[in-house]
Amino acid sequence: MTTAGTGHAEADRGEKGGIRTALAGLTTRGRSFLAAGVAAAICSYVLGQADLLRVGLLLAVLPLVCAAVLYRTRYRVAGSRRLSPARVPAGSEARVHLRMDNVSRLPTGLLMLQDRVPYVLGPRPRFVLDRVEAGGRREVSYRVRSDLRGRYPLGPLQLRLTDPFGMCELTRSFSTYDTLTVIPRVEPLAPVRLSGEAKGYGDGRQRSLALAGEDDVIPRGYRYGDDLRRVHWRSTARYGELMVRREEQPQRARCTVLLDTRGIAYQGAGPDSAFEWAVSGAASVLVHMLERGYSVRLLTDTGNAVPGEGGDGFAGANQESADAAGLMMDTLAVIDHSDGAGLSRAYDVLRGGNEGLLVAFLGDLDEDQAAVLGRMRQRSPGAVAFVLDSESWVREPSDVPGPLDRSEDRLRMLRDAGWTALRVPRGASVDEVWRQADRERRGVAAASGGEGRG
Repeated sequence: MTTAGTGHAEADRGEKGGIRTALAGLTTRGRSFLAAGVAAAICSYVLGQADLLRVGLLLAVLPLVCAAVLYRTRYRVAGSRRLSPARVPAGSEARVHLRMDNVSRLPTGLLMLQDRVPYVLGPRPRFVLDRVEAGGRREVSYRVRSDLRGRYPLGPLQLRLTDPFGMCELTRSFSTYDTLTVIPRVEPLAPVRLSGEAKGYGDGRQRSLALAGEDDVIPRGYRYGDDLRRVHWRSTARYGELMVRREEQPQRARCTVLLDTRGIAYQGAGPDSAFEWAVSGAASVLVHMLERGYSVRLLTDTGNAVPGEGGDGFAGANQESADAAGLMMDTLAVIDHSDGAGLSRAYDVLRGGNEGLLVAFLGDLDEDQAAVLGRMRQRSPGAVAFVLDSESWVREPSDVPGPLDRSEDRLRMLRDAGWTALRVPRGASVDEVWRQADRERRGVAAASGGEGRG
């Protein structure tokens, strides 16, 4: 049998290898028949019964003939796999569509189709395909679901060919596989005003910088309807066509999402752990800011930024928001704990300034790391910190609550440095703490005589 399409597998044409392959494909029934035939032949020799020898030969020859016929049967089968969708949030289902095409001139026999999937996605799917006519096709599908984010390989696809008596079974595999990406859960967030700007999202989302001086003028070609008073005559003479001044250059508001991945900052594991909540919160904020026109960037405690190639490191201004969101979601799908002990590398990235709004998802903090975060705040016009006390996340609800003095001290240090800092309780939703951060920011602004309730 030959398979083609997304993958292919050729039967071994060597005589010795072919015999081994055929004998290795004998099922339990075929091996039982073969053993019974050999035993009957031995008994016939010992007892001198010729009729018993004929019975033994029949029992032994039947599975061998089935194996030889099945091995020499050649089918050309093309297979393909399609994921819908290829990127799915944790806890949601994706459907895998399999298609088998018989590209030979002969009909196939009974085919058993099996696809390899990781155990976290569910049981291994198996299908029985009846006779496929020449040029025919069969389509089947199955569902996969995972509560754990990550990248999971699907495949290779396997075909099992059996004879009508069930004496022999041969397996052929396709050579390629597909990858299912399980991204973190993304919660829709309310359009609150956490940036600390006097204007809300509608006016503060995109600002303009007036270009000063004649040398700063960036001309462009004249378009129908442009004001003739904006014609730049020097550029017109240089380029030989009518050019106008571009007096305003749009500058998008920025947002940096800092994700603390230090292994020492979190306790517990699994989909309900503090670290998974932090990853889900970072994903929710990234998507939320991209939808509202911000240029965003994902930054970890290791100093790695996504996207990290070209430009100023922010996504959304020079590329499609959907592509930027996909890139960052793929990164969050496989992100894991780091071996670092501090946030100094992330601070080095932020030292350049002009980082815009800073939203941080943090684990357990000591006094030194709280001080580093205080210096980070000086580089951003607005900063919001969601601090997860991992000890409270691993404690059972029936347990006696532990002391919170340490976490409260860290929150107080962040607030004194200008952060809007919140302690995230176990089981809280991202949107809930997002709204709470806005209420606290406005409360602090009102108490200090600054911005009121807009």
